[in-house]
Amino acid sequence: MKLEIDGTTYPVIIEKKRTTKNLYIRVKEDLSIHVTCHTFTSDKQIEEIIQKNAQNIIKMIERMKRKKAREDKFYFLGKKYDLIYTEFCDFSLGEDKVFLSHDFDLEKWKKKQALSLFQEHLETCYQNFSRKIPHPTLRIRKMKSRWGVCNTKTHVITLNLELITKDIHCLDYVIMHELSHLVEANHSKRFWEVVGENCQDYKKYRKLTNEIGDEEV
Repeated sequence: MKLEIDGTTYPVIIEKKRTTKNLYIRVKEDLSIHVTCHTFTSDKQIEEIIQKNAQNIIKMIERMKRKKAREDKFYFLGKKYDLIYTEFCDFSLGEDKVFLSHDFDLEKWKKKQALSLFQEHLETCYQNFSRKIPHPTLRIRKMKSRWGVCNTKTHVITLNLELITKDIHCLDYVIMHELSHLVEANHSKRFWEVVGENCQDYKKYRKLTNEIGDEEV
């Protein structure tokens, strides 16, 4: 089965399983459309569902294209760099290029930078926060659907490692957002008032933070 969108044909790969109750549609990195469904789902039913969800599939394809485009680049503190692989050095950050060897651990380097930078900015944001709140503890990890998480019971703020790719103002916004949860645990009007007290341009930086990628905060 194939699906044609705006003159481009995408292969549709169907996997039928007895244990699958619902029908799921995913777009893989090669832009093929994978459908997982129950064994007794007919090809006609699948085709009808695909056509019905064509707009959502287009959005998934565009997201995957953006993701693949980002993988060819390196983003650090809001700036885009070309990745240049070389045998002459382990790692070097240039004006608009990053030179690195094929076996250099870029994720480890990003985490090292994030540990220092995130802690520094968390402390500064805490000291400047408009309300009296418990002192937070920082954790850093990669997250698929959140830029930050605040545990209001343990006062642990977890920041997404990928914030190291964003403008520094985005980092401060996410920190202020999570600190505000120590005042208001939900996303009520009162919560956003606290965020606004500490980050007047939060709407601007919220949009900028979520501009590329599927994370939301």
